[in-house]
Amino acid sequence: MDLKQIISLHLDGYSNRDIGKTLGVSRNTVNEYMQLFVACDIAMEELLTLDEGSLTELFPVKTTINNHRYNQLMKYFEKVNLARNYAGFTFLYHYREYESSVDEAYSYTQFMEHYNRKYRKVKGSMKLEHKAGNELMIDYTGKRLSVTDKETGELKSVEVFVSILPCSQYTYVEACWSQKREDLIGCIGNALNYYGGVPKAIVSDNLKSAVTRASKYEPQINKSLKEFARHYNCSVNPTRTYAPQDKALVEHAVNLVYQRIFYPLRNMTFFSLAELNKEIKRRLEEYNDLLFQRKEASRRELFQSIERGTLKPLPQSLYELKEYRRAKVQKMGYVYASIDKNYYSVPYRFIGVHTQIHSSANHVEVYYKSERIAIHPRNKNSGVYTTIKEHLSSAHQAYKEWSPTYFTTMAKPHGESVVMLVGALLSQGNYPETAYKSAMGVIQLHRQYGSERLNNACQRALYGQALSYTRVRNILKNNMDHEQLNIQELTQIQSHIPSHANIRGANTYN
Repeated sequence: MDLKQIISLHLDGYSNRDIGKTLGVSRNTVNEYMQLFVACDIAMEELLTLDEGSLTELFPVKTTINNHRYNQLMKYFEKVNLARNYAGFTFLYHYREYESSVDEAYSYTQFMEHYNRKYRKVKGSMKLEHKAGNELMIDYTGKRLSVTDKETGELKSVEVFVSILPCSQYTYVEACWSQKREDLIGCIGNALNYYGGVPKAIVSDNLKSAVTRASKYEPQINKSLKEFARHYNCSVNPTRTYAPQDKALVEHAVNLVYQRIFYPLRNMTFFSLAELNKEIKRRLEEYNDLLFQRKEASRRELFQSIERGTLKPLPQSLYELKEYRRAKVQKMGYVYASIDKNYYSVPYRFIGVHTQIHSSANHVEVYYKSERIAIHPRNKNSGVYTTIKEHLSSAHQAYKEWSPTYFTTMAKPHGESVVMLVGALLSQGNYPETAYKSAMGVIQLHRQYGSERLNNACQRALYGQALSYTRVRNILKNNMDHEQLNIQELTQIQSHIPSHANIRGANTYN
């Protein structure tokens, strides 16, 4: 209370009632002060020459507060402050506890008023200096636009992405279907292409498609956005949680977008996202060409003169959004890509290790400890094995080459009869792969018995129609290949079973 005002009004002839009305205080309060002034040995004219501190010492401030009641409240506030950091804290809970513990409680409104007076926190703000080409601030508008379905007439809500270069305040706006990772990264890429360069950092809030885990000190950036930033040679700098002042310019830009773009579009109907973005782009050009009231320049002029030259160049290729999966290399030397449900080969030495699969629209890359160990064209057909021959071991590579021609070539160095026997084995049945192992077994017998003996054994087996690996091996094992072959006797041997059209040969049962 200004005591000098009471004295001045009294000396001007005002009554105590008029003084109370003029100053907005109780008449009784004015009466009490006037009694103190009159009782004082110092004249009122001299009191006016004293400073406020001296007057307050002579005449302590009078209050209508019930000290006991007020002191009870202040003492309870100490208990409230101790509980402020507990999860689930509410002032209403503590007010009810306070109300039940005292005889004459304040109302809840006065409870909060006294608390805020006693523990008032004043937060200051700082004027941030924005360097040219240093940051790109991004955000989504809280309000949405809509696209009309031509067939059903249904209104589909769309998100609106906003970005701004803080130094020049050059703005980019685009409508997209959602705030998901693919839409967010696509919009940022389009914004950088619109600016024609890349800033040092991208400043975003803590939406899920940008920040996997928010933190005041070490936020965890979404891996796709981190890869995007690495591709464009910049970094991602999320704001503090619940601190919109960290990107105040883009928050302000959102409000301007409501005025300059949203409002003019309120009565317009769009049947596709492309149509909507075309109109947004037209309105955006007008917005960026508007002159600032105090700078006598537009956002575009400031961008071209101050900020364009400070941006880093765009990369030569566009960023490809990737999906990330983890997979263990199977014993066959393949990893299972669950996104398309198919298999891709990796070098056989990595069998049994855990890898990470990066799948883009056109390629699948396999990484082990940050090293790319395989890259394949992406195949979206499920259940398919995609193989690079060099990834297989020598044994597996040989197996992949198995064919009738392969075995015929292997048999040639060991003699004509070996070639004929292998050919006979492969011709048995309708599926030659079933005879591959038998053919390989026959050819491998040359390692133990030599090519000459193997050729003789195959000749005897051919004339005796003993067309199997076991028969050839037994001939060699029993040294029957050393016996002179009487071809005439073998040709005269006739079966005791009469010939008949219903009799089927052994080949039928292979």
